[in-house]
Amino acid sequence: MKNFRQQLKSGKPLIGTMVTLPTAATAEILADIGFDWLFLDAEHSSLSYNDIQGILQAVGDKVSCVVRLSSAEEVPIKKVLDLGAVGIIAPQVNTVEQAKDVVRFSRYSPDGTRGVGLGRAHGYGMQFEDYMKKANDNVAVIVQAEHIQAVECIESIVKVKGIDGIMLGPYDLSASLGKMGKIRDEEVTNAMDRVFKACKSSKLSIGYFGVSTTAVEPYIKKGYNLILAGVDTLHLGNAAKDLFNELKAISKD
Repeated sequence: MKNFRQQLKSGKPLIGTMVTLPTAATAEILADIGFDWLFLDAEHSSLSYNDIQGILQAVGDKVSCVVRLSSAEEVPIKKVLDLGAVGIIAPQVNTVEQAKDVVRFSRYSPDGTRGVGLGRAHGYGMQFEDYMKKANDNVAVIVQAEHIQAVECIESIVKVKGIDGIMLGPYDLSASLGKMGKIRDEEVTNAMDRVFKACKSSKLSIGYFGVSTTAVEPYIKKGYNLILAGVDTLHLGNAAKDLFNELKAISKD
């Protein structure tokens, strides 16, 4: 498996999809398709730490798995990393201080204060020394800009050492501006452009989520490189709906 953090630093497009269902088989199927990465959502889905571990075990080295945390706090960060995730996405990081904390919690001493344990990432202790030597260099740290407060200090957030990328949250951002869901509103797009420009000036990866190819295409063309398209539930639902409609049409003939 390619080093996800190094891929981020290259700036090349990385195409991923979202995993929300607490079934390892679902993620395993998606891993075989050829995505560059999988986004495991522990914030808005029912995924537990046990679910995440099962998914990581099923996927193995097929594809990089990055976990969106339940919150940008110390315990979720160390638990997810100890399970073997190659990176984290921290939600609602709105200040420089929060960004620094996320990095600090993700790095072992002397670069941070990540707690030392014996988890799956360490081979349950059997590859402890090897993991400890490489973890600070290999773990990717991405923070979400999804509130106007984050936008207002984005030029400082992107300069925090150890931040590898910014994931835009357009819907939460629009809500923070009092324009829920109006992601094409000029005030919202101006805020998004400010984040985009800050990332480009600091040579950081910038990500965007959309439920379809149509939704993410404009952002790929603009230069966003961390692309998240579709959700496992929609992949399942849309494919089943298409099949059902096709069969209904045939049965009417």
